[in-house]
Amino acid sequence: MATKIYTRTGDQGKTSLIGGQKVYKNHLRIRAYGEIDELNSWIGMVSSQIAEGPHPLLGEIQDRLFTIGSVLATDPDKEIKMELPGLWEKDIQVLEQEIDRISALLTPLSSFILPAGSPAVSSCHICRCVCRRAERACVDLHLDGGGVPSLVLAYLNRLSDYLFMLARMISKETGSPELIWKPRIH
Repeated sequence: MATKIYTRTGDQGKTSLIGGQKVYKNHLRIRAYGEIDELNSWIGMVSSQIAEGPHPLLGEIQDRLFTIGSVLATDPDKEIKMELPGLWEKDIQVLEQEIDRISALLTPLSSFILPAGSPAVSSCHICRCVCRRAERACVDLHLDGGGVPSLVLAYLNRLSDYLFMLARMISKETGSPELIWKPRIH
C-alpha cells in the first residue's frame, strides 16, 4: 500500500519541527521556511524558462535552499539524532564568484532598472523579491531568538544579489532590453 500524502496531523493548525516540537503554522519558524520553499519553487520556474535548459547553478541553489529549509525546520532547543545537510562558507563564495563573473560581462548600471523583460527575466526579479522577503522572515526569527545561523542570513543576502545579476545576464543573452527607470520629476 502506498504512503498517503495527507496525515491529518495538521488539521488543527499545528505542525511538527524536526525534533518533535509542535508549533502553530503561523509561527515565525514555519513562516521563514515557507518563504524559502516559495523561493525554491520560483527558482524552479526560472530554470524551466531558460532557453538552454536547466542552469546547473540554479539546481545547486535549490539544493542549498532545501538545506536552509531543514535548518529552519529544526527545533533549536532539541538535540537531533539525525544528520542534516550543511550550509558552508564556500556556498556563499560560489555566489560571489558568479556575481563577479556576470558583472564583468555586463555594462555597469548608472540608474535603476525596472523589474521587467522576458518571462525568465521577470521571474528572476520575482525570485529576488521573494528572496528578500525570505531573508526578512529569517531576520525576524533570528531577532526573536530563533537561532538562525549567520551563514543562512549571508547566503540569502548574496542570493538576492545573484538573482538580480542573473536577470541582467538573461536580458543580455536573450536581447531583452533592460528598462531604465526614468523618475518623473515635476
